[in-house]
Amino acid sequence: MKDMTDRNPAQKEGVQHGAYLFPFQQYDTILDQLHPDVPAHWHEEAEFTLIEKGSCCYYMNLKEYKVKEGDLLFIPPLTLHSAIPDNISGKQQSVFMESDTFVFHLNLLGINTTDICSIRYLVPIQNQELIMPVVIGPAHIAYEEALAVFNELQEVQEKKTLGYELLVKSLLYRLLVLLLQHQPEGTLSAPDLPEGIETIRTVLSYIEEHYPEPITIEQLSQLCHFSKYHFMRFFKHHIGMTCVEYINHYRLEKAVELLEQGTSSILEISLSVGYRNLSYFHRAFLKKYGITPKKFVFLHHQNTSFS
Repeated sequence: MKDMTDRNPAQKEGVQHGAYLFPFQQYDTILDQLHPDVPAHWHEEAEFTLIEKGSCCYYMNLKEYKVKEGDLLFIPPLTLHSAIPDNISGKQQSVFMESDTFVFHLNLLGINTTDICSIRYLVPIQNQELIMPVVIGPAHIAYEEALAVFNELQEVQEKKTLGYELLVKSLLYRLLVLLLQHQPEGTLSAPDLPEGIETIRTVLSYIEEHYPEPITIEQLSQLCHFSKYHFMRFFKHHIGMTCVEYINHYRLEKAVELLEQGTSSILEISLSVGYRNLSYFHRAFLKKYGITPKKFVFLHHQNTSFS
């Protein structure tokens, strides 16, 4: 059985992945009716993922990658990424996609050490100056070895025998070497990031830091030095939803996390995530998840008790 120390579909920025001295953690991610997508986000850690069931569309630095059961993904540090179901008919399914992910910071591998490994490889990977394979499917030349690394990481994380931290580091080194050996076109030059991605990161960071407060389109457009009209078009083009929809989406995801904790009332949660009107919070929650917050708490309590 997998050792899951957390279960967080969004794996949002601001979360401490693993311990300070061992920044490595395993996650089980499920896209289903309750969590139908992973909102756009980024963090300093890298991700190594296996799609275990179903399929979906990943967006990494605004580029689309369709993935399916059996595919492996490597998401470099600082990569803006999100995931959504890959077809409309999938909405009739209870689960769209299930994956297993290892999240790790390059500090674990010694990026802050002044040696040739850090200077030649780790720092360029952190800064996205090395092009690495993103999706490694069964037809990829490195697939079998990469899958073996993933399976060994699962086994090591499950058993946690004496010295398992050393084994984890050795396997992550092996993964990076494997990916470096199979760079697309064998180039060492930095990939061209889509225009506007830094602006999008700035906006998403602002929303993440200020979501409990009132946020206006005027504030965000001024942050980007855009007109209100241009900003709304710019945001919708890059994120796939309006800015208001994204803010509501983010607030509701935060509300779900608090409801699952069960330590606050629905009114307290509504206020803490930025909804000053409880009725509006109920309507927004019902529209997104198909149930009321009260019903969600009841079902979550039932499932927890059963588990």
